[in-house]
Amino acid sequence: MTDTPRLDARLVPCAAAAWVATATGLHLGSSASVVLVTGAISVVVLVVGVRLRGPGRWRTHAVVPVVLAVCAVVVGFGAAAGVRMWFAETHPVAQAAADGRWVSATFEPTDDPKIVRRATFGGEPQVRLPAVLRHTTIAGGTQATGGAVVVFAPADGWSDLLPGQRVTARVRVSEFEGAGTSVAVLRADGHPRAVAPPPAWHTWAGGVRDRLADACRRALSPEQAGLLPGLVVGDTSALPDEVRADFRVAGLTHLTAVSGANVSIVLGAVLLLVRAAGLGPRTGTALAAVALVAFVIVVRPSPSVVRAAAMGAIALLALVSGRERRALPALCAAVGVLLLVVPDLAVDIGFALSVSATGGLVVLAPVAVERLCAHGWPRAMAEVTAVSTTAFAVTAPIVAAATGTVSLVAVAANILVTPVVAPLTVLGSGVAVAATVHPAAGELLARGAAPLLWWMLGVADRSSAVPSAEVAVPDGMAGAVTAGAVAVLAWTAARNRRVRLATGVALLSVAAVWIPVRLLEPAWPGAGWVFVACDVGQGDALIVATDGGGAVVVDAGTEPGPVDRCLRKLRIRTVSMLVVSHLHADHTGGVTGVLRGRDVGAVVVGPGAAARDGGAELGHLLAQHAVPMREADPGEVLVSGATTIRVVAPAGPGYASENDLSLVLVADTPVGRILLPGDAEEAALDALVRAGVDVRADVLKVPHHGSRTTPARFFTAVRPRVAVISAGRDNTFGHPHPQTADVLRRLGTRVLSTDRHGDVAVVRAGSGALAVVSDRRDTIEP
Repeated sequence: MTDTPRLDARLVPCAAAAWVATATGLHLGSSASVVLVTGAISVVVLVVGVRLRGPGRWRTHAVVPVVLAVCAVVVGFGAAAGVRMWFAETHPVAQAAADGRWVSATFEPTDDPKIVRRATFGGEPQVRLPAVLRHTTIAGGTQATGGAVVVFAPADGWSDLLPGQRVTARVRVSEFEGAGTSVAVLRADGHPRAVAPPPAWHTWAGGVRDRLADACRRALSPEQAGLLPGLVVGDTSALPDEVRADFRVAGLTHLTAVSGANVSIVLGAVLLLVRAAGLGPRTGTALAAVALVAFVIVVRPSPSVVRAAAMGAIALLALVSGRERRALPALCAAVGVLLLVVPDLAVDIGFALSVSATGGLVVLAPVAVERLCAHGWPRAMAEVTAVSTTAFAVTAPIVAAATGTVSLVAVAANILVTPVVAPLTVLGSGVAVAATVHPAAGELLARGAAPLLWWMLGVADRSSAVPSAEVAVPDGMAGAVTAGAVAVLAWTAARNRRVRLATGVALLSVAAVWIPVRLLEPAWPGAGWVFVACDVGQGDALIVATDGGGAVVVDAGTEPGPVDRCLRKLRIRTVSMLVVSHLHADHTGGVTGVLRGRDVGAVVVGPGAAARDGGAELGHLLAQHAVPMREADPGEVLVSGATTIRVVAPAGPGYASENDLSLVLVADTPVGRILLPGDAEEAALDALVRAGVDVRADVLKVPHHGSRTTPARFFTAVRPRVAVISAGRDNTFGHPHPQTADVLRRLGTRVLSTDRHGDVAVVRAGSGALAVVSDRRDTIEP
C-alpha cells in the first residue's frame, strides 16, 4: 500500500472562519456583524498585548498565529457581510416592503424561471426567478437601485424569460424573510410591461438548451427525455414528478442538479481528448478553460453553477493530477473567494453539500481507497465504493438538518449508477453539441443514451421502493448531530477490525429480525391504523383505512409526489374512492399522485363541482385514466367495505366562497367518529350547526389548515379528543394560527399538526382505544 500524501490543512481554520462570519451576518443582520467584528478585534488586541508584555512566550504558542489569522479573516469577511446586509436593510425597496406597496420595477433575471406551483384545477402555474434590480418607481419617484430580489409571477408571460433580459413590471413588494442579501420579494399578477432582448451569449445558451430538450423529446421516452437534460445542464422542467420523487428517496437528486461532478466529468473528457490528439499541456489547459466557460454559460452562470465550477475544478485537480496535498488548500481558497464574490452561498444548502462532498473526496476518499485495495479490492471498485460512501457520510448530517430525512439506500444506489453517470454526462453533452449543429445527429446520439437512462431510472425506482428506504430523523441541529455521530461510529468501525467484526454481527442480527418483520408489516404506523393525515406541505391529503388493505383518500395536496409517497409508505394499492372536498389547488394538485400505479374506483366531488372552475379540467384528467367522477349530495352515504362516510354538507351551491362549498364528511370508524370539514369557513360551519347536524366527533381534521376562519363555537360543538391540522412548514399564511390551537387545547383536545409532527396517524391501541402516532417524533400520544 502506498503512503497517502499528508494534507496541507493550514487554510482550513481561515476558510471556516470566513464561512461562519459571513453566515452570521446573513442570518442575524448587520448589527450581529458589528458585534462579531468587534469581538475579533478585541481578541487581536488582547493577543498583541500579551505578546508585547511577554515576547518570549510567542514562540511557545504555535496556536497564536492561527488565532490572529482567524481573527483577521473574521474582521474582513464579517465587515463585508455587515456592509452588504446594511445595504439590504436600508434599501428603499426594503422600506417599501414593510407597507406591502405596489411599485414599478425594472430588473434582470439571474437564472431561469423555476416552476414553484404547477397548473392545477382552477389554479395557475407560478414561477420563481432570482433577479437584480436596476430601477424602481416608488410613490412617483424613479431611482436607480441595485440589490437582489426574488420574483414570483404567473408562468404565462414569465416562464420563457432568459437571464440578462431587462424586464419592467408592476409588482407588489413584500419583505424577504429568509437569510441572505436579497432586499425584497416581488410578486407580479400579470404579464411584464416590457422585455428587452437578452445578451447574445444567453440567447446562444438558450438555443443550446432548447435543441437538447427537443432532441430528447423526439428520441426518448418522457421519463428519459426529462432526465437527460437534467443530468447535462440541470434542466429538470420536463422531469416527471414520480421520477423526481424516486430520485429524492434514493439519494440521487444531486445527479439532476449541476454539481462539481458534472464539471469534473466534462473537463476530464476534454483533457482525455486533448491527450489523445497529442496536444501539449498548455493547449490542453486553454481548451479545458474554454470548455469550462462554455459549460457555465450554457448551464447558466448562477451562484450555484459558479460554485459547482469551482468545486469541480478542484475535484479534477485531486483526481487527475495526483496532488491531493494541493487540493485542500485550493478548496479553502475557493471557499474564501466564492464567499467574497457571492456571500449568499454561506447560507445555501447546495454550497454546504458541495464543499463537504469535495472535502470528503479530497481528505477521506484516498484513505478509504488505499485501505480497500490493501484488503484485496480491485482499484476501480474501491474508488467507486470509497467516493460514494464518503460523499454520503459527509453530506448526511447536512441533509438530515435541512430535510429531517436520511436515505438508507443512497450509498447502494449511487454505487449502482456510478458506471453510467460519466458516459451519460459525456454523451448528453455530445447530444447538446450535435443538436445545435444538426438536429438529426442529436437525436441519433440521444437514442444511444436510452439504455443508460433506463438503468438509472430503474435503480432509482427500485431503490425508492425498498421498505424504509428513507427514514425520518430530527431536523435542525439534532438531526445533524445524530447523523454525524452515526457516520463517525461507522468510520471508526471500518478502521478497527474488532469493532468492524462486532458491528457486522450486530447489523446481521438486527437485519435477521427487522427485514422479515418490515417486509410483512410497515414499521409506521403499524397494524390497526384507521386514519392518516399525510404531510404534503400546505394542503390536505387524508387517508381512511378500509377492508383488505385499501383506503378512501380525501383530497390530494398540492403536488403529486408527497401524497404518492405517503400512500406508498402505507402500502396502499387500492383506493376505493378519492373524495375531492373542493377545487382549490392545495387539495387537487396531487390527484395524479393518487392515480399513479393504483386502482382507483371513483372520484367524488361536491354538488355542482363539475360545472365550476377546475371541474372540467379534473373530469378530463380522470377520463384519461378511465376513472369515473360523480357528485355527492348531503345525506348520501359513501360505503367502502365496512367503512361508511356520510356527506353532511354543503346543502348546495349557495356560497360565494369555494372554501364554503367544501364537502363535509363524517366517517364512522373503529376508533370513533372522524369529522373532515375540508376548508369550510365560518359561514358554512355556522350553517351546519344551526341545521342541527350532529358534529360531535372523536377526531377532527381542523378546517382550513388551522386558520382563524373557524369560530370557537364550532370547536365547542365538536369537542374532539384529537385535532389534526394539515399545514406546511414555514408557510407564508401563518397556519396554523396560535389562537386556533389555544382554543382547542382549552377544550382538552390533543392538537397535532403536520408541519411539526410530519405524517399523523390515528390507530387502535392494544386495548382498542384511540391513539395518535407521529412518524417524525415516532411517539404515541394518548
